[in-house]
Parts: sequence; C-alpha cells; structure tokens
Amino acid sequence: MLSLLWLVPAFPLAGFLVLTLLGGRRLTHAATTWIGVGSVGLSALLTMLIGVEFLAVPPAGSVFVQTLWTWMNVGKLNLAVAFRLDSLSLTMIFVVTFVGFLIHLYSAEHMAEDEAYNRFFACMNLFVAAMLVLVLADNLALLYLGWEGVGLCSFLLIGFWYREEANCRAARKAFLVTRVGDTAFAIGLFLLYTDLGTLQIQPLLQGAAAKWGVGSGIAVAAAALLLAGAVGKSAQLPLQVWLPDAMAGPTPVSALIHAATMVTAGVYLIARMNAIFALAPAVMAVTAAIGTATLLLAGMSALVQRDIKRVLAYSTMSQVGYMFLALGAGAWSAAIFHFWTHAFFKALLFLGAGVVITAMEEDHDIFHMGGLRSRMPLAFWTFLIGAASLSALPLVTAGFYSKDKILWDVFSSPRGGAVLWAAGVAGALLTALYTFRVVFRVFFGAPSSRVTESSPLKQPGLRIAIPLLVLAVFSIGAGFVELPGTLGNIPAFSNFLMGSLPPLLVSGMPGNEVILQIVAAAAVLLGLALAYVVFLRRPDWSAKLAQSPAGDTLGKFLFSGWGFDWAYERLFIHPYVRLSQLNKADVFDRLMDRLVARPYAALARFNRNDFFDRFVGWIAEFNAAVARALRTLQSGYVRWYAAGIVMGAIILIASAVLR
Repeated sequence: MLSLLWLVPAFPLAGFLVLTLLGGRRLTHAATTWIGVGSVGLSALLTMLIGVEFLAVPPAGSVFVQTLWTWMNVGKLNLAVAFRLDSLSLTMIFVVTFVGFLIHLYSAEHMAEDEAYNRFFACMNLFVAAMLVLVLADNLALLYLGWEGVGLCSFLLIGFWYREEANCRAARKAFLVTRVGDTAFAIGLFLLYTDLGTLQIQPLLQGAAAKWGVGSGIAVAAAALLLAGAVGKSAQLPLQVWLPDAMAGPTPVSALIHAATMVTAGVYLIARMNAIFALAPAVMAVTAAIGTATLLLAGMSALVQRDIKRVLAYSTMSQVGYMFLALGAGAWSAAIFHFWTHAFFKALLFLGAGVVITAMEEDHDIFHMGGLRSRMPLAFWTFLIGAASLSALPLVTAGFYSKDKILWDVFSSPRGGAVLWAAGVAGALLTALYTFRVVFRVFFGAPSSRVTESSPLKQPGLRIAIPLLVLAVFSIGAGFVELPGTLGNIPAFSNFLMGSLPPLLVSGMPGNEVILQIVAAAAVLLGLALAYVVFLRRPDWSAKLAQSPAGDTLGKFLFSGWGFDWAYERLFIHPYVRLSQLNKADVFDRLMDRLVARPYAALARFNRNDFFDRFVGWIAEFNAAVARALRTLQSGYVRWYAAGIVMGAIILIASAVLR
C-alpha cells in the first residue's frame, strides 16, 4: 500500500486537470460533483489505508521514501520528484485529505447554485494537491513548488467572485503580502544550498548539525529566512494583514485555508526544519515572541469584529500564534498536536458559520442575528461544540488537551518560562470571551429585526449535515490521543511523532502541573462567564463601553487590526503610488526626451541631405526609372506581346548559333 503513496496527491491533481480541460459546458453538474468531491475522497481513503499499514507494519526507520523521477540534474544539483512519508507527513496528509474531503462534500451543496461551480472545484482540487505536495516533499525545491502552489490557489479562491472589486483587492493583497515571506524563503533556499550543497531535507538537516555551531551566523540567517517565509504564509505578525480580508472568498475556501491548508504551512515548515532552528536559539526566541504577540493582538481584535467570518479569521491568527509559541519553545509535538485539533474545530466553525450566513441571506453581521438556537438546532449544536473546543473548555474538548499541552510544555521548557505561559493563559481567556460573544449574539438572546419568528430560514441538507456532525465528533474526541500526566498520562500522539520530531528538553522540576492546569481552566471559565454576563445578560454594559469616547477610539483601533493596514499604506503603498503618478507625469518621459530623443533629432537634422542621403536617393531614383521603363511593356495589346515573344526567340536562337 505504501507504494501507492504517489496517488495521494495525484487524485486531486487529476481531478483538477479533468475539470479544467473538460470545463463546465462538457461536464454535467453531477459529473463535476463526483470528480471534484470524489478525487479528494479517494485521496482521503488511500491515506487512511496507508496510515493503517504504516502503523501496523512500520517501514525501516519509520520512514518511507518514494522516488518517482529525476526532476533536475545540473552539476551537483540533483533533485527528484520524491515523497517522504513519516509520522509528521502522515499526520499532515490525513488532516489535509480528511478535512479537505469534508469541506468538498459540504461545498457540493453550499456552492450548488453558483454559476462557476466547475471552476470552484477545479481550484479546490488544485489547492489540496499543492498542499499534499508541500507536506510530502522530500526536498525543499519540491516543497517550495507546493508552497507557491497553495499561494496561487489562495489568490484564485479568495478572488473567486472576481466581479466585485473588493474581492479582487483581497486576493491581490493576500498574494502580495505572502510574496514577501515567499521571497525570504527562496533566499533561504539559495543560502542553504550554497553552504550545504543539497536541498534534500534529511541530508541538509544532518549537514547543518555537523557543520554549523549553535548560534552561528549562517544558522541564524538561514533560520530567520525560513521563519520569514513561515510568518507570511501563516499570517503572523507583521505579515498578518492579508488573512482577515481573505474572508472575501466563499465559506468553504475560508475553511480550507484556515483549517487544512495554507495557514498551517508555516507551522509545518518550522517543524520539518527543526534542526536548523535548534541551531539558532535567537530565532527560536523570536518565533515564540511573534507567536505570543500574534495570539494576544489577534484575540483582542476578534473581540470587536461584527463579521462572523472575520472573528474566526482573527481566531485562526491567534491559534496559529499558539503553535508558533510552542515551536519557539521547542515543544514541537505540542505545536503539531494543536494543529491536529485546530483543524477539526476551526473547519467546523467556518462551515457552521456558512450555514448561518446562508440562512441570513448572505448577511455576515452577528448583530443582525439572534435567537437562532431553536430555529437552527444542527447549526447551533455543532457550532457550540466547535466554540467550546476553540475555547479549550476543560476536560471535554479536544482544544483543551492540545492547548493545555502547549501551556505546560512552554512553562517547562528552558526556552519558555512563566512569562510566556502567562501570555498563553491570557490568550485562553480572550479566546473564550470572543468565541462565546459570537455564540451568545448569534444563537441566544432576542432575535434581531431581520430574524422574526415568521422568517423562513434555509436549513442544511445531508451533504452539509454529515461534515458538521463528523467534525463535531472529532472536535471532542481528537484530543484524547494525548492525555497529560494528571489525567491518565497517555502520550500516544507525542510518541507517534517522536520519530520525526525531537522530544521537549525539560531541565529539573518545572512546577506543579495540576495547579497550572487549574489556573488555565479557570481563565477559560472566567472568559466564558464574562461573555455570558457582558454579551447576554447585560449587553447594555458592552454597548455603553463601546459608545464612550475611550471605548469608541479603542474599538476602532482594534477593529482595524491595530492599525497595521494604515501603517503599511503610508509606509509602502502611498509612496509607491505617488512615485508611479510622478512617473506618469512625464518625469521619466522628459528625461528620455532630453537624453535620447532630442539628441537623435538634432543629429538627424545635421545629417540631412549629406552624401549618404543623396546616394540612397540616387538608388531610389534609378529603381523608379527602371520601373517606369518596364511598365511600358505592359501595354495590354496581344500583338505587341506576340512580337516580343518572336523577337526573344530570334535573339535566343541567334545567340546559340553564333556561339
């Protein structure tokens, strides 16, 4: 079964090719659905079968490498299209294919009436294929191919409804901002190859460990460039500005970007290149600091958003910040464990939000909703489960176990400590507060004027209900594969990843885990209680605070994402636009006119009617005279043509005789 690994990315890629080449007019709606959903479903099924064999009969060294063909062979650079399957890549491809399949199944109903139904599934299939290439790649060049592939697909899908200018701007913004990180990543690849002579991941990591010292300049530079690439793709500070605007795309696109693909690519890159980062402690400290700042800043911005999808977008930035915090502290398996649980509950929340938005006739404003608990029971219960898991509701949700592991590992790690742990706990309180603000506003309380008891609400069908229910089950149960020492001590997930990721180094006795768990759980419950009081029982309190001068100013600042867009517009966009307008105002044209056009015109006037011009003129006059002479032969009289033929024949015969 392992020999069929290449089919995992091949199935969705084939789906993309068929949908693209045949097009919407040649394929029926049903055929498009079967190809679009079925290709990812086959990939998910094959991944499960491969996973079963990998667990039951592990390959030698718990690693399987499949080389398909030679890609580049130039000098010392020898790259193949090869896939590497180990515990880390197996975890990633399971999430990408399984969650991706559920999102595709949901899309079959959600996007059924869209006129570009075929194009949607073609782009979604390519998105999944690119992400699978990224996480399976055995060398950094192939990984970068998948990396750029998901960037291209995000551009196509964020701007899917391209007839609206705002959607095109959002797609362009995502493409350009992530390009900053991608450029740094590409420079990092050149640096790694120049110094280590290979782009094969394992030989490269081994060579770096053998050649570079801890804290060496080359190690710091390489790790910093890789981190910049990860920051752009995973929407971390300061390149996070593209993600909230990415909500312009269809809801399934948002779910796929945030849960299973693009945003988590940076987390995977850092985890895969852990040996490089281990040699650069300063960069790991920066990684932890970036993750901490992002989880807090994004959490506060989520508190004031009105668009339900933008709340979830800021939530994704915050949760990926937890993953970066764990990576920076050296808690590699904790970061991937949170990626694992986050994929399920974040996909569930986005798909549940899509059901609500559809029922509200595409209105995204949570303040135009209310009282939907009894009228949309499936959406309510599944969204509530996702919200509880996102908030890390103690003991019963997957999010609790993954976030608890991050907090404990960060506190225990020599690269972490109490300050980073406290920031993580504060982030947990914020998460519960902004998450249940949405729950109480949308599903509880009095209905808004737009939602009356007589208003008909569109209810989800089976193809939407199945993904919601399956994701709800995983949002609760996916965390029980890793239980802390205080709750059973079952480190199954960490043990599984041990073949790919180094264990966390803990020095001495870090503290009492039970006390830290109680504090973290209390923070979550406090956030939930505050949300209940402020947004459900006494909503007038939050309204008064928002209307006060200080509250209004702070709210606008947080709503704008801490003013990053404002700053970037004035630092980069406006100067560039002014420069382009300056050039448009003939500055460049005037320069070229003075340097080239005018000297050339003067030289042309000086040379006019000189010997060369006259010589060329004589040639032209001679040709014109010959043409006039020959034109007289075309008289139109047949007798003259016959006489000419006779005379020519006589001259020809005479010349032959006389010779």
